[in-house]
Amino acid sequence: MEGIADYEFVRPLGAGNHGEFYLARKPQRLPVEADLVAVKVVGGTGKDAFRRATRELKAFAAVRSPYLVTLYDAGQQGGVFYYSMEYLPEGSLRLPATPPSRERVLRSVACAAHAVQALHEEGIVHRDVKPGNVLLTETGGKLSDLGLSQVLTPGATVTGMGDIGSVEFTDPALLRGDDPSPAGDVWSLGATLHWSVTRTGLYGELPVHDPLLTLRKVNTTPPSVSGDLEPGLADLVLACIGEPARRPTARGVADRLYALLG
Repeated sequence: MEGIADYEFVRPLGAGNHGEFYLARKPQRLPVEADLVAVKVVGGTGKDAFRRATRELKAFAAVRSPYLVTLYDAGQQGGVFYYSMEYLPEGSLRLPATPPSRERVLRSVACAAHAVQALHEEGIVHRDVKPGNVLLTETGGKLSDLGLSQVLTPGATVTGMGDIGSVEFTDPALLRGDDPSPAGDVWSLGATLHWSVTRTGLYGELPVHDPLLTLRKVNTTPPSVSGDLEPGLADLVLACIGEPARRPTARGVADRLYALLG
């Protein structure tokens, strides 16, 4: 794919739930200083789905937080939905440009937790917190890629989403068909923290080549915290994935991470 609308693609950046990311040259009409932006292209969408997704993105863009990626633009061409955002060259916790230190990992997850809290205070649930959506900056991190799969396909469950790699970062309640909730985002923060520090998931190795086997393992295996995780971080992860009513807020997650950083 060479581009969409007036965006000229430079190279692919990777795939996420329901779409693909590209590095693109900024159209002249965009009033931003950067020459390059990130563009996510989503599969074919109808008019109603486009309106729902645009409304959701406008709500996301209206939230004021230095820890949320800045959204620039959204549109539809030939039934294909796309949106653009700032490009951060340091990569993500999933695919960092250079291996991050423990301090950088904790700081970036804390920043993502602040971003989640800002969304929650505006009544927005992110729905797709995972290492690939925590982008690294010089001073910490920013949260990206609001989960739009259920917006674009009403009634879809998480098990019907395109990226099976997101499942291990998803609250099991969502996999059972429960509605997205702030507590679910906190569960995902805990899973993201665990993976980013240990490079292993709460369910161990998953057969991601086989989506059905992956879902079966996640649905039948209780999440388990790695023994390699230091006690303070292990306690925080356990709090995040515990009973929903007893989970900390996203701000509480950030506060505990900063305390561990000293």
